[in-house]
Amino acid sequence: MIFSTRPLLLCAFFLFYCTTASHASILNIAPESVEAESWMIFDPQTEQIIAAHNENDRRAPASLTKMMVAYLTLEAIHAGKLKTTETITASSIVNKVKFDESKMDLRAGEHITIDQLLSGLIVMSANDAAVTLAEKISGNLPQFIEKMNSTAQQLGMSNTHFTNPAGITMIDHYSSAADLVKLSHHLINKYPEYLNYSKQQSYTWDNFTHKATNILLKKDNTVDGLKTGYTAAAGFNLALTAKRSTPNIDVPERRLIIVVLGTKSLFKRAQVANQLLNLAFTYTQDIVALKANQALFQLPVIDGHEKSFTFSSPHSKMITASLYPLNTPIQLQNFDLNNKLIVENKENVFPLNQPHIKLNISLVQKQLIAPINKEMVLANVTIMQNNQPIDQLKISAPVQLERASIFERFIHWLKHVLPFMSNKAPEAMIYQ
Repeated sequence: MIFSTRPLLLCAFFLFYCTTASHASILNIAPESVEAESWMIFDPQTEQIIAAHNENDRRAPASLTKMMVAYLTLEAIHAGKLKTTETITASSIVNKVKFDESKMDLRAGEHITIDQLLSGLIVMSANDAAVTLAEKISGNLPQFIEKMNSTAQQLGMSNTHFTNPAGITMIDHYSSAADLVKLSHHLINKYPEYLNYSKQQSYTWDNFTHKATNILLKKDNTVDGLKTGYTAAAGFNLALTAKRSTPNIDVPERRLIIVVLGTKSLFKRAQVANQLLNLAFTYTQDIVALKANQALFQLPVIDGHEKSFTFSSPHSKMITASLYPLNTPIQLQNFDLNNKLIVENKENVFPLNQPHIKLNISLVQKQLIAPINKEMVLANVTIMQNNQPIDQLKISAPVQLERASIFERFIHWLKHVLPFMSNKAPEAMIYQ
């Protein structure tokens, strides 16, 4: 078989994530062992869900709503419509915030900067900061709420609907753990300066200092966000993120996002989120599943100037894989936060040194007939671990193949009709 030595096409990966029931979580965590109504662990580098439970259930998000207010404020700043140093005058809208709500105690007519409002919004979870920013951005609350909902749809938050910017409990005000992970991911990815606010352990306004209610900021210096929330209807909610160094030279730093909804107390939401965070850091790893320029398969070319064409991955593809060595579900209460290991039967369960994965390649095209100059789906790649699919890629590329000359096609015809000149017909080949 002839291997082409020159590039035959300019290709690009189009990747998608399988959501079929047959696809297992990266970590199999027993839901009953997690003291939260719904939750999710997400790896933003690979955009994979490590584990989740009731992640699409619609629940009251409480002050996690304010992440959307921050998103729209930072969006306006990046668009040049606002400046962090800009000073505005608080309007009478602050008087709508009731005495028992979280607030900065802004007074109508008081001057405050956008930067100070963002700190009040995120650290103090101030409802008066939320409505003041909403009015500044959109002119009035109804228009801002409409903007919140249209943005949620743009971000793929299909189980979310907002009716106020502060997170006050209302019948039609809801979100889900999965949607709040999406919001968190987009917020960090597009506007990383958000973390400069959410990692503040306290904020002082008008001689009043408010300590951050994310108590993990003091316990773990890798934690830098994201937002807490509480109402009687919602329970105690937390969107948490941390970024840590890794020994992996391919992935020197790694971030994880955790959302827990409906826990029983401020301390319980911190404990559960902290356990999920450290469990995922210990027992999962981001690895390169496909290396750049790695040959995946070869297809025969009919009537082409080149007799075959080898597809090589144009980019590396990173995935999250499990390092948990056992087949039994993980009981979260068995995770020891002190040594950051699961303890079963008084024995430490150490993570694997390296995950073992396998690529299953299914060819969509068995051969290519020249000339070709179009986009084509060439193959599907399923990444397997422990006989379970953990990710799937669709390989699509613009294919450009020249047709063979008349003389080359004549020789090919002779080989086809004259047995003594014929060679075995080329076949597709998959590299493993």
